[in-house]
Amino acid sequence: MDSRDIREIVVAGGCFWGVEEYYKRLKGVISTEVGYAQGITENPSYEEVCTMETDHAEVVKIEYDADIISLEKILEHLFRMIDPLSLNQQGGDVGTQYRTGIYYSDRTDLPTIKAFIAQEQQAYSAPIAVEVEPLKYFWPAETMHQDYLEKNPRGYCHINFALIKPSELK
Repeated sequence: MDSRDIREIVVAGGCFWGVEEYYKRLKGVISTEVGYAQGITENPSYEEVCTMETDHAEVVKIEYDADIISLEKILEHLFRMIDPLSLNQQGGDVGTQYRTGIYYSDRTDLPTIKAFIAQEQQAYSAPIAVEVEPLKYFWPAETMHQDYLEKNPRGYCHINFALIKPSELK
């Protein structure tokens, strides 16, 4: 019998390749899957999402062991890697698909997310631009995008992996 506290959260932090690779390196993260969320069409392709007509965000679904890494820590890592004040842009990537967001399936996560955002907001005079919404839909991205940086180590990435402390690595 497995008594681990397995949870799931979906986050958007710009281009999903780097966000996925960052989370895959963390202790307590069991699995990741890149995909598209919060849009108006079913099962979109990467090309459709890039038109900005589907309103999907590039996201990463994170399955984690809450006994090893907390939701707060997952969110802390998101805020380490993004510019939380930037709307529809992270690094050199511009467009609505590159917006930042936290999309939850478990309503009991909302108070933790709201408290975290409120705490972070104290460090900024401008409003934080990170969406917080219930997850509407998650559509897995094409196979070529899954584990992209693992398959293409020299691929483009706006994320600084040095932000992960050695004690946080798997």
